Amino acid sequence: MTKAPRIGPTYLLQGMRLLHHRQLRWLVLWPLLINAFLFVGLTWLAIDQFGQLLTWLTSKIPAWLEFITWIFWILFGGFLLLVYGYTFAILGNLLASPFYGPLSERAEQVITGHIQSTPTSMKQLLAMAGSAMKRELFKMGYFLPRIVGIFVLTLTLSFIPVLNLVGPAIAFLWGGWSLALQYLDYPSDNHGQSFDELRQVLKKQRLQSLSFGGTVLIATTVPLLNLFIMPASVIGATSFWLDHLASDPQRLGHSDKNGSILTE
Repeated sequence: MTKAPRIGPTYLLQGMRLLHHRQLRWLVLWPLLINAFLFVGLTWLAIDQFGQLLTWLTSKIPAWLEFITWIFWILFGGFLLLVYGYTFAILGNLLASPFYGPLSERAEQVITGHIQSTPTSMKQLLAMAGSAMKRELFKMGYFLPRIVGIFVLTLTLSFIPVLNLVGPAIAFLWGGWSLALQYLDYPSDNHGQSFDELRQVLKKQRLQSLSFGGTVLIATTVPLLNLFIMPASVIGATSFWLDHLASDPQRLGHSDKNGSILTE
């Protein structure tokens, strides 16, 4: 296990490098296909609505602030890109979640060098897929009310001069935090850690978690690159979990899905 301090972008880059690893390629293929279909539909919708929404938002700028309209274009444009990237990530994770648990499990074996020679059976994959979907729906119960709250808050702030500059920052911080939770949940789930336990543990790693999640959020705003970001984020989050969370004191005594006791 790597103990040297690393920052969020490093983990995502590691995930990108490992996408082509022979032990991971077949687990990456299906999420990529799902992401490709999602990319076509969501990008078409974003292009269709982007200009209209941006024009509407900037029309709310009072006359006395028209001389800095270009700043609002940049901020609101960046905010809309974040919304696009976040929506892409949330929908992609929901649709491809049955594949991400096995991908994280295999990525952990690759990273630690303890690769199992016995392949995962179809029965095991189906069981993991069912569990993953249930877990994903549970996470949606946590994310959706907060997403609505953040949306209402940023929309309200957008009508208040000066304070409307804060809205995109709030949305970015929430997006980074929630994506860190989203991707780190896959290795945590594989080791029998509940989503609530993960949230408590990540509060101790808030800056590092935001660094990782924020990097993922920015990367998902880049068309075509975002096709590969989600599986790369699963791999990167697995490495992050091994570095920062696997030996956390709260992890001691928990059992993984196979019933073995986790120790340092």
